[in-house]
Order: sequence, then structure tokens, then C-alpha cells
Amino acid sequence: MRSPRPRHALDSFGPRERMIAELRPFLKRLLWVAVVLVGLLAAGTAAYVVFEDVSIWNGFLWSLDTVATEGARNAPQTLAGEITWVLLIVFGVGTLLYALVTVVEVLVSGHLRTLLDERRELRAIDSLTNHVIICGYGRVGRQVVRDLEAAGEPHVVIDERPENEEEARALGVRFIPGTSSDDAMLRRAGIKQARALIACVDSDAENVFIVLSARQLSPDLPIIARAARWDTEPKLTAAGATRVISPYRTSGSEMARAALTPQIFAAIDVAAEYRLEEIEVEPRSEAVGRDLVEVRGEAIVVGIRHADGSFQPQPPGSTALCAGDVLVALGQPHTLKRLEGALAPNRSAERT
Repeated sequence: MRSPRPRHALDSFGPRERMIAELRPFLKRLLWVAVVLVGLLAAGTAAYVVFEDVSIWNGFLWSLDTVATEGARNAPQTLAGEITWVLLIVFGVGTLLYALVTVVEVLVSGHLRTLLDERRELRAIDSLTNHVIICGYGRVGRQVVRDLEAAGEPHVVIDERPENEEEARALGVRFIPGTSSDDAMLRRAGIKQARALIACVDSDAENVFIVLSARQLSPDLPIIARAARWDTEPKLTAAGATRVISPYRTSGSEMARAALTPQIFAAIDVAAEYRLEEIEVEPRSEAVGRDLVEVRGEAIVVGIRHADGSFQPQPPGSTALCAGDVLVALGQPHTLKRLEGALAPNRSAERT
């Protein structure tokens, strides 16, 4: 199966190159306007020098005054000079009006504003760190975006479909138009600074290409990939996916559990607002050396993976925290955010 072609050749350009390419037709028109104006001034200067017996400089100033319809100089004294005067006014005014229409068209049509908005958005994307890259804005991608927004996690979407771009931008989603398996698109999305990548386009073949490209650019990046067919899962794993998820298998298993254990499933439904996350104790955190009960707050710590690789399930509150420990915590998003802040580096210690 062939991977889909990029939506547009300009998608692989940077913001500056894209802007120049989009404005090139208008720039060509303005260039022709400049050529015509120079030609008119040159012809008018020569005509005034010959017919009105003036110097080249005075002939140029007379031509410039006529084209600009300033009228600061006297009318020509000869018939040929008057004809030159009339022609310069007609063609000069027409050329200037054409230039004005071209400039207004650029502004009114929205080309310049759209390109400036895109450039501003790309600058915002360039400043992202520790974010999630979502490749594909289909049904799965939309749900991923909703969950990340609910958790307050920064993210950026790569997708090549124009209709998806319109919808995403209308919702305020950071969006990069282009093919997700393109190295240039992944670099533009900040793959070197990302915390994870989710490959969830509709095509399994394209997801394999995305995983291959992402793994080559960032060997240690956690990559979660979507697989529609069961036989694609080992291929995605071999390509470098950290975890492969099949929406159909997962939804089928959920339906089966709902039928076989309705009470447990109802309890899980009630707890859907809770999240399970891994949060690391940073080396310069004030939590280092303190007991777990002092920092966990309302979060439930299910276990701790220590720096030596051992895992401690259901740790007691008296457990002393060490730098590099990873807490597996359960709680609501705001509760986990507070715990993450408590385990983060101390800003005053970092400054010193």
C-alpha cells in the first residue's frame, strides 16, 4: 500500500519559504508594475528632452510629476509634449491603480493574515517542550486531543487533510499541515523536545512509516501506535513502537467485560475521572529525603519504581523518597498536577 501524498508541496517548507511561495504571484505582479513605471519614466524623460528641450534631470522630474499627477510644473509648450503628458497621466494612473488593487487583494483575500497566523503558530510550536505529538486527526486523534486538553498537557497535531486542519484550528488546536511520516514535519513538531508521540492515522502502513521515522529521529522517545489489523501489531513493534493499541480489540474487550462483569464495569465508569500517571522525583526537588505521606496529598500512590529498577507496590506513608524514584499515582488531574509540582525541582535551588 502506498503512503498518501502530501496535501501540498508547500507543506515541507518552513514558514518563511511558505510565505514567499504563497505571495510569489502577487510579488510578480508588483514587479511588473515597477518595470512598467520605470519604462514610463524613461520614455517620458526622453520625450520631454527631445520635444520640450529640457535637461535629462528636468525631463525626469517632469515625467515623475506627471505620473504622480502632482501638477506642480507647467504644461508642455509643444503638441508632442502635450501628447506625452496625456499618455503619461493615463498609463501612470492606470499602473498605480493596478498596484493598489494588487496590494488590497493580498490584504482582503486573507493570504497575508493567514500566513502570519501560521508563522506565529509555528513559533509557538517551536517553543514547546515536554509535549505530545499526535499524528493524525481522525476519530482516534480527536479523542486523544480531548483527553490531553482535559489533562492540561501541551500537544501538537500533524495531519494532511484540509478539512481536519479547518476543524482543529477552529478549536484552537496547534496544527501542522503535512504528512506525519515526513522527517521535516516531525522536526517542525519538536520531536527532539517531545515527551511522547502517538501515531493514530487511519492507515496501518502510514503508522508504520511514522514509527520508523520517529524512532530514527528520536531513539528514546516513547511511541504509541494505533493498529487496525491484528497482523500489523508485530510490524509496528518491530518498527520501534513502545506500545501498540488496537481500538477494535480494546473496544471489543471492554464490551465483553461490560457483559460479564457489569458491577465492576460500573465502578470503573464512576472512576473514569481519575487518571493513573507516572511522576518522577527530580534530583533538586524538596521532596527528596521526605516521607511519602508528606508530599502525596490527595493522590493515591499505587507503587514506586526506585532508581535501581526495583518496584515497591503499595508503599507505606513512611517511605523515604529518593531522587530518581518514579511514583505511580492515581487521582484526579488537578490532584496529580499538585503532586507533580511537589516533586519538581526547587526553583530557588536551581538559581543558586
